[in-house]
Amino acid sequence: MLPFQEQIIADLLEDPNGGVVVLSSGLPIHSLVASLLLLHHPSQGSLLILSASDSQKSSISRSLLRLLRNDNPNPNPLLPTDIPGDVLSHHRTALYASGASYFVTPRVLIADLLTSRVPPSSIAGILILNAHRLTDTSTEAFIARVLRSLSRNAYVRALTDRPHAMVSGFSKAERIMKCLYVRRLHLWPRFHVLVSGDLEQSPPEVVDIRVPMTPAMRGIQQAVLETMDACLKELRRTNKVDVEDLTVENGLFKSFDEVVRRQLDPIWHTLGKKTKQLVSDLRTLRKLLDYLVRYDAVTYLKYLDTLRVSEGVRSVWIFAESSYKIFELAKKRVYQVLRADGVRIISNKKNSVVKRKSVNENSLIKNMESGGLQLENSSLSNKMDNAKMEANVGIVLEEVLEEAPKWKVLRELLEEIEVERRKEDSLKDEQNFADNGGDNNDIVLVVCKDERSCLQLEDCIIKNSHQVMRQEWEKYLFGKAELHSLQKRNKKRSQDPKGYGVLDGAVASGSGENSDPSTISKLENDALLAAASEISHLAKEEIAVRDESQPLAGRWGSAKRRCRGRSQKVTIKARDSRNNRKKSADKDQTVKASSEATEPEARPAVLENDLIDSCIGDSDKSFLQRHSHDSGGSESSDARPIPPVQFYALEKDEQILDIWKPSVIIVFHPDMTFVREIEVYKAENPSLNLKVYFIFYENSTEVQKFEASIRRENGAFESLIRQKSLLMIPVDQDGRCIGPTALCEPSSVVPQNSLTRKAGGRKTMEKEMQVIVDMREFMSSLPNVLHQKGMKIIPVTLEVGDYVLSPFICVERKSVGDLYQSFASGRLYHQVETMIRYYKIPVLLIEFSQDRSFSFQSSSDLGDDVSPTSIISKLSLLVLHFPRLRLVWSRSVHATAEIFASLKANQDEPDDNKAIRVGVPSEDGTVVDDVRAENYNTVAIEFLRRLPGVTDSNYRALMDGCKSLAELALLPVERLAELMGGQKPAKMFREFLDAKCPTMP
Repeated sequence: MLPFQEQIIADLLEDPNGGVVVLSSGLPIHSLVASLLLLHHPSQGSLLILSASDSQKSSISRSLLRLLRNDNPNPNPLLPTDIPGDVLSHHRTALYASGASYFVTPRVLIADLLTSRVPPSSIAGILILNAHRLTDTSTEAFIARVLRSLSRNAYVRALTDRPHAMVSGFSKAERIMKCLYVRRLHLWPRFHVLVSGDLEQSPPEVVDIRVPMTPAMRGIQQAVLETMDACLKELRRTNKVDVEDLTVENGLFKSFDEVVRRQLDPIWHTLGKKTKQLVSDLRTLRKLLDYLVRYDAVTYLKYLDTLRVSEGVRSVWIFAESSYKIFELAKKRVYQVLRADGVRIISNKKNSVVKRKSVNENSLIKNMESGGLQLENSSLSNKMDNAKMEANVGIVLEEVLEEAPKWKVLRELLEEIEVERRKEDSLKDEQNFADNGGDNNDIVLVVCKDERSCLQLEDCIIKNSHQVMRQEWEKYLFGKAELHSLQKRNKKRSQDPKGYGVLDGAVASGSGENSDPSTISKLENDALLAAASEISHLAKEEIAVRDESQPLAGRWGSAKRRCRGRSQKVTIKARDSRNNRKKSADKDQTVKASSEATEPEARPAVLENDLIDSCIGDSDKSFLQRHSHDSGGSESSDARPIPPVQFYALEKDEQILDIWKPSVIIVFHPDMTFVREIEVYKAENPSLNLKVYFIFYENSTEVQKFEASIRRENGAFESLIRQKSLLMIPVDQDGRCIGPTALCEPSSVVPQNSLTRKAGGRKTMEKEMQVIVDMREFMSSLPNVLHQKGMKIIPVTLEVGDYVLSPFICVERKSVGDLYQSFASGRLYHQVETMIRYYKIPVLLIEFSQDRSFSFQSSSDLGDDVSPTSIISKLSLLVLHFPRLRLVWSRSVHATAEIFASLKANQDEPDDNKAIRVGVPSEDGTVVDDVRAENYNTVAIEFLRRLPGVTDSNYRALMDGCKSLAELALLPVERLAELMGGQKPAKMFREFLDAKCPTMP
């Protein structure tokens, strides 16, 4: 353990009440938790760890195991385990009293605290991870308040490594400390004297490699930045958000969306569609910048095609002045369009974005005159000749398949590392030096952002980058062909008569059925389809030739990896055979397609062979693969050897440096958090010769985002330091934090004259309110707020409703998002039906968020008629169908607590034993406490209410006038008219009963 970590532990142990620790991103928070667990003794009581993710649990267990082996070599160390919710209650009570350390979810722990399943004296304290997620109404704050009331000796310690999240909102750090009842705030930034001294004592050897971007990548990046700046300018004009936060640098982070939405949520219903779309467009543009430096050119083009289809009409950024450059340059990175005579075709902004015209003599002349299609080295005098030539010559797709510049640098870097290692090994052999490194010190760790990048880099090392791009290109072509065949089937299906009505029985085709791709012209689309058909044909020929030359037995049961290897050979042979037939001497292969070959009947269907489909698709490879130069069977013969390589995806969020112990680390996608992990890893292993390579794109947003993340974290710590100097934490006479309850809870004000009229002004004892809460509701903040208001919470498992306020009042709580989902699934109808069946006053509570608008939609969006898609119409129909249902609208959880208090006025307290049995059938099949089943047959009532002439106003009189449906059917019309309130409904009812039933022929 490093000295600064020991100081953090000492500061935490100094205060018996606990504290909040804020670390820089990447500093070993798991090691601190493991040290606290190691210092814990069972005689102190049980130590409970809350809000830990799966990766954090595994990292804490590994760190604790390493510490235990160093201090006390025990073959069976006691590691913290989970306490699941499905364990029986008495077993959980025994675990809480054992004095060990456990991972527990907040929902299970708060239910056990409220039901007294946790002995207060048996809990030493709680450790809360990810403290930046806490709020005043979170379940962790609920646990801290209940624990403080039960045991004053238990401590609360919270840790986080997200300092920028601790400064979002107004005095968030102070509010978190108050809700946890702690006084101490410990800040440990990277620029702390102790931290910097420990990490810079033996720094690793760092090599910063700046790779220049290709001209097309620079053009795309500039176009995206210009488009983002244009969207930000449009957003500033709304005067709805803080202008200081709307910068391009802030737009590079995911937290930018949260900042903008937090400002716009209260007025979201008043914003126009354009402003709402701008917020979504900024998220899309940030992804475009990130994917540009992360993925290959073909994948990037495929993503742009998807965006054009999904957001083509709604989005604002596509219609920006510089957005057309993004699509054009992305296409040029993959292929170019040439005429068969070698003249390149350039499509300009207007044609590629807005207009699409068929290629014939007249339209081609018009396009050339308007700038739609321009031919290089052509003059105004020969436009007619070129147009006639174009109709007969056809076009050619020249494959560019631009490789990522980092791929080549990575390959050269690995070869250089292997050369240096062999030189060092030869020198050591000559000088007879012993190797002091571990078993895994020869590993080269390559760090990427996601798993897909790891798999692609793995293929680049095993094969070569050109072959990887060829495979991505073939997948792109097959996707185009499959989409085209699907559109053809839909088009043929839409030509069949569908009935009578609009358009003479034909169904109008959607905009996506008959429209060609927006980013390319009709000729380009036909050429792409022809290229896909040619590759499909050649692949089928190779499969047929191989099947004839080799026996079939034992060929079809191979593994996916063998299948993938065969597909690689197939594509290579297919390209070789195609090159031999065409006698092409070019390095980049070109696929030619004449206008005759692009007819629909000349294009074969998409490749239907299951083997080819499975071989072309991605197989389920592990993201952690180790490769040496011996396994590279597809490499070229002149390729130099490379060292063993291990890949790691940052999105896995696992601590792997202490496991693999690499001596060389190549950071392919730089990340500030992982950089700090490397620093700590080198500081803990000062004798290790560690070399770190950082690969950046020069003058890219990748560098800007990395540097901005460091500046943002430093600014967050500076803000926290200022807040720490101004903290106002109230304490009692014993020095313990009072918390927010005593200050925020208003005292009950009773008129003085009402007190003086009762026995000399003596105040009467107020009755404690009780609320029965379903266990599933502890995922929300409402039980916490109810407890703050002084109500007693009784957690049980309810079959009917979410909250039981009295023997007659049951509440079903719905947030806005849950309300939409419940209507869509039909679950709300069943829930309301069961509440009406068992309770006299069923209530549907619709709870809004406090920081959002208190409305479903703006007044301008309200329609005059009932719409099946409108939430207002659905609520109206629900109330009409269930007249006894009461709707309650709540502005926030605090308003809901006030509403519950008013509803419980003059009501008896609910019985939890009866509430548990409501809706649960007994052993004989009867349902307890069915308010309608006590005197009536509910099935017969539902049947009666659906008969002609029976309404909500007369069905109760019919039930009182006769005992059964059989007796009702024998009543005369005069008696029916007396019960139903008129001759008209009585005759309607009698005619329905006396009508003859039609027989089947």
